[in-house]
Order: sequence, then C-alpha cells, then structure tokens
Amino acid sequence: MKTRAFIAGCSGLTLTPDEIAFFKEAAPWGFILFRRNIESPEQVRALCAALRDTVGREDAPILIDQEGGRVQRMGPPNWPKYPSGAAYGALHADNPLMQRELARLGARLIAHDLRAVGVTVDCLPVLDVPSPGAHDVIGDRAYGKTPEKVAVLGRAAAEGLLAGGVLPVIKHMPGHGRAGADSHQALPVVDASREELERHDFAPFRMLTDMPLAMTAHVVYTAIDPERPATTSPIVMRDIIRGHIGYDGLVMTDDLAMKALSGSFRDKTEAAIAAGCDMALHCNGDMAEMIAVAEGAPLLEGVALRRAEVALSRIRHEPEPLDPVDARGRLDAALAMIA
Repeated sequence: MKTRAFIAGCSGLTLTPDEIAFFKEAAPWGFILFRRNIESPEQVRALCAALRDTVGREDAPILIDQEGGRVQRMGPPNWPKYPSGAAYGALHADNPLMQRELARLGARLIAHDLRAVGVTVDCLPVLDVPSPGAHDVIGDRAYGKTPEKVAVLGRAAAEGLLAGGVLPVIKHMPGHGRAGADSHQALPVVDASREELERHDFAPFRMLTDMPLAMTAHVVYTAIDPERPATTSPIVMRDIIRGHIGYDGLVMTDDLAMKALSGSFRDKTEAAIAAGCDMALHCNGDMAEMIAVAEGAPLLEGVALRRAEVALSRIRHEPEPLDPVDARGRLDAALAMIA
C-alpha cells in the first residue's frame, strides 16, 4: 500500500474503531503520542503495536515530544523526570566537555525509555536560540543563549538519541527563539534583519544538517518573506532551509492545529507541501481535522520518499550498550549540583 505524507495523532489510550478504519484507509507515514495517550509501559507498547498494525508497516515511525523539563509526555511514576535543556547548559559551566557528555547521557537515557515501549522518534533537540524580550515558549527548553552552545549541546542530545536507536528531530527550523508570541496561540512575526538571523537564529541548524528529521517554525521572518510563516513559505524553504542552512533531510511541519496558521486543514496541508515541506504533522487526534489533512497530503513519493527512507535507515537496531541504573545515577549526581 502507498503511504501518505502526514503524521497523525490519536484520541486516547487505545484506538477507536473509527481511528483503525481511518488509518487503514489514509495510510499515514507515522504517528505521534501525547500525554492523553500515555498511561503505563504496557499500554503504550500495545498502542504503538496497534498503530503500526493499522498501516501494515512494522517500521512506521512513532513520535513523541520527550524533551524533559516542561515538555515531557512520559513521566512519573512510570518514567523518570528529565531536566530541561537549559539545565544541561548550567551544569559544569567551566567544563564544556562535561556539559556535552551529560546532554548526550540524558538523551541516551530518554532513548532507552522510548525504545522499550516502541517509540522510535523524539522531537528533540530544540535548536532555538532565545533572544531578550522573546516569548518564553522556548525559554528553558533551549540549551543556552548562544548559537555555539545550543549547537554543541543539541548535537550531543541528537547523538545520544541515535545511539539508543531513536531518531532526533531538530526544531524549530529555521529558528523560534526570537519570536515574541507563542505559535500555539498566535502567529509570531520577527523583524530582525537577514544578516542577524543568519548569524544568530539560523546558525545552530547549519551545524546539524546531517540529522535525519527537522520540524518547521510557524514564524514569519519579514526580512525573508513578510507574508507567510516558514511552514508555508516557498521562499523560506528554498532560500533558507534548503539554501542557506543547506538541509536535505526530511522536513515536517510543526503541528498544523496550532493557531499560528490560518485556513482550513486541507488548505494548510496543501500550502505546507507546496512550500516544500515533505510531511504534514497533525497532533490532536480530532477525526474531522485528520480527514482534511489526509485529503491535502499527497502520496509519499519522489524526493520526499527518499528522505523518509534515509531517515528510517538511521535507526540503530542494536542500540549502544547502556547500564541504565549507572547512567541515571551519574545524571542525577550531576543535577544535584545545581538543585
């Protein structure tokens, strides 16, 4: 069966008959889980298996936002709490090599948790660089306040995930850190010059172009395209993401249900694909919205299919060895120093 270029959520802890029928017919490339879908390791494992069964692909990617800090879908009591990105940047401030080791270790532990229940993609690392006066939607999710620190620790986290058999997603390309609004609620407009954006906001993404997956920012950059956010802007996609940044991996949209984007769900999907996104992402599990996204999403073929296949080929089927008890002890001991 052909696969369609979108990623879908589901409504609860198990699939409904309508969801099973829809996923079998629409054939999304992958799925994404949220807290509403999480109860216990056994339940998540069964849900992942059921999702893959609907599309008949054992390698269908299942995504989650498991950053740590404010954004962690799987948490206590069944899974440990993880620190925010900023916490890694605060550890051992005089020892950047130790910071890098700990950021990698934290992500390696997250990968261990995810693989155990069947999740194969984590929407991490956040490569946004916060700017003074910006909305705190990024805030402590960022690894630091300079492009260099964000890139170094972001790469460490991405490598930790890959070592554990989980694909990272670099986000939010080409940069959400300067936005004065939360794109979940409104459309941010950034007026910085292209020179400043390239020097500061876009820089971390240029340093991680070898990563398999990326997620767009629902942000307007007036110096590049004053009319459209990056997600639906052919100019941003061509000149910045594929051009200046030089990224040739699979680009997915941020969630199409976020209020930054206007129009019908079919229109938003078609606009994002026409702009150059490879994959549409819809998260909330609303059936009517998912149907409209599926109607706007093309079959996965051509260069987008190549990028998807290359991404999935990066999943390690034998993760790097890990003693999770020892690793967690080392991470906890380091975090205790800034508690």
